[in-house]
Amino acid sequence: MKVTMKGISKSFGPVQVLDGVDFAVAGGEIHALVGENGAGKSTLMKILSGAYSTDGGGILLDGEAVTFRSTRDAEALGIAIIHQELNMIPQLSVMDNLFLGREPNRLGVIERGRMRGESAGWLSKVGAGHIDVNWAAETLSIGLQQLVEIAKALSLNARVLIMDEPTASLTDREIGTLFAIMTDLKSRGVGIVYVSHRMEEIFKICDKVSVLRDGHFVGERVVAQTGFDEIVKMMVGRELKERFPKREVAIGPVRLKVDDLTDDGHITGIHFEVRAGEVMGVAGLIGAGRSRILNTLFGVNRRVSGEVLLDGKPLAIESPADAIAAGLGFVTEDRKSQGLVLGLSLRENITLVHLKKYSRAGIIDRESEHIAVKDLMDELQIRARDAELEVKALSGGNQQKVVFAKWLAEPPKVLLLDEPTRGVDVGGKAEIYHTINRLAAAGSAIVMVSSELPEVLAMSDRILVMREGRQVAIVDAKAANQEQIMTAATEGLRAS
Repeated sequence: MKVTMKGISKSFGPVQVLDGVDFAVAGGEIHALVGENGAGKSTLMKILSGAYSTDGGGILLDGEAVTFRSTRDAEALGIAIIHQELNMIPQLSVMDNLFLGREPNRLGVIERGRMRGESAGWLSKVGAGHIDVNWAAETLSIGLQQLVEIAKALSLNARVLIMDEPTASLTDREIGTLFAIMTDLKSRGVGIVYVSHRMEEIFKICDKVSVLRDGHFVGERVVAQTGFDEIVKMMVGRELKERFPKREVAIGPVRLKVDDLTDDGHITGIHFEVRAGEVMGVAGLIGAGRSRILNTLFGVNRRVSGEVLLDGKPLAIESPADAIAAGLGFVTEDRKSQGLVLGLSLRENITLVHLKKYSRAGIIDRESEHIAVKDLMDELQIRARDAELEVKALSGGNQQKVVFAKWLAEPPKVLLLDEPTRGVDVGGKAEIYHTINRLAAAGSAIVMVSSELPEVLAMSDRILVMREGRQVAIVDAKAANQEQIMTAATEGLRAS
């Protein structure tokens, strides 16, 4: 099946999001769709999947015009989507989420046994066979929820499958499994639209790439006949000087010391030091305990034992409020439920944790607040109409920049980063990397969890490797490579 989108236009109020965009994907083809945050990629794919209607233009399936009034219409014609922002119902089981709205039944009675068996089968196909289908979705990590979403899309037996940032929370092993699934689907004639900011993946798995910029179609290229620099220039309209900017910072005294950190059953015996101006990367597979370290340090999870010192003084943190008061900041992995208040404006989200800084006698100084917010929006190049726009109206990547910005309003002594560039375009990543370097130069100690090994290796001074809730190695980032990190993460080494 070939899908062709012709002259697609879409506006939200006065904002023109798409303007005459063309795009096509054929069966047996993996076609990348790239562009900066806010370029219109997700909106275009929501139109293709039936979630949005189009203001202009049309969609052709094998040359015949079609109209989608809902996602059910698209699914009925063989088009399914895996959204960038997960759409699971937290309180329902994995099984119920997989079959939501299409539960098999016999004479009006839902066949729970069949659902259980088929759910387990689809999860096994995406390398998630260890997930109990009866577990509540809210008990799973973001990465595992992503695998469930992929399993759900595959279970629809789609002829065109749209993947919007499917690897954002997956590690190399899970990505390898996903790519094997994609290759198999391609061989069976399925067309795949692959929306991603990870350029290595595009050059590894995709056949073609189309580029959007500011809601316009810039061009299409055969991946084998183009290069990284050309695609980036098409995306951002300029050459990107450095992908990973160098950091020349004098490392200072120990700022954060962690000794035998243990939580309530997920991590144990964690010990490391981070100095002022240093970036400590944290690597490992999904479920290895990387995020648990940050959550426990920040008071989200309960610390059962161990000692944490900040600038040589014991740190007693019982809640995130204690952590913030002590000088810790935290960019969380799940921006929607933990990092943002979606109904508030950009301004309110950015200044929320540091309102005292903008207050005089209990009254907020709006002028100083607006100046600070404008400076942060300019620094991180947050694409928004104005600072009063509700943050839920932003693209995923721009939302991530807002999460980052709120901790820059008053630079922390220690900044904890959990997948800090998740869903951010290549130009936006460079801006965040520069910000990380600036914070390090100002004396912040940074602990960064990332599933992107090139990012961990390039941005870290040292790397702590986790496996099954335990620390298995601390390595010098300059002397390490991806193979060594993955060996440590999967086989384990003697703890440092």
